[in-house]
Amino acid sequence: MNNRLESQMMLFSHQYPGAFTEVTPPQQGKEAKPRRKRNKNGAAATPKKRKLTADQVSLLEKNFCSEQKLESERKDQLAFELGMDPRQVAVWFQNRRFRWKTKKLEEEYSNLKNVHETTMLQKCHLETRVLKLEEQLLEAKKEIQQLQERDERAASKDLLEAVNPPFPEEFRVEEYDYGDVFYIPETHYINGMEWINLYM
Repeated sequence: MNNRLESQMMLFSHQYPGAFTEVTPPQQGKEAKPRRKRNKNGAAATPKKRKLTADQVSLLEKNFCSEQKLESERKDQLAFELGMDPRQVAVWFQNRRFRWKTKKLEEEYSNLKNVHETTMLQKCHLETRVLKLEEQLLEAKKEIQQLQERDERAASKDLLEAVNPPFPEEFRVEEYDYGDVFYIPETHYINGMEWINLYM
């Protein structure tokens, strides 16, 4: 009877596939594990993270200001106070340290950039000042050279006048066979000056 029923079921399953589904009884001693929910792409959906409350964030920030890295015991204690998982506290501190270091680097970069810009501006001002001073120095050298040339000409002229002193037009010396005669205008004549001609 059973053989006949099995043959009929096999014949029926060949003609109508999918009409019978094989049901396997659960194995004894093993509990069925709950299946994880999967998203549209077929990947296992990750559980949603609990959003921290304002009080939790405030206390975490307060502790971070005093110590950027927690010891294991302090981490467990803080997690118990906040009602959080110790791993969640550790991750929060890790992310906070990363943000803190990034902000610190940005501030240092900004300060160095400002110092660099200020230094370059001062350099431009100094270079402009040096060019102006070089122009003033060149003008001063030209003036000194002109003054030296003028002094040299004046010294040469004084020397010539000392050797050959010029006489005014009203005074004159005329040459004769018996000697030179020095003439003085009547307005400049003084009694007793006839002896000058003795030495001409």
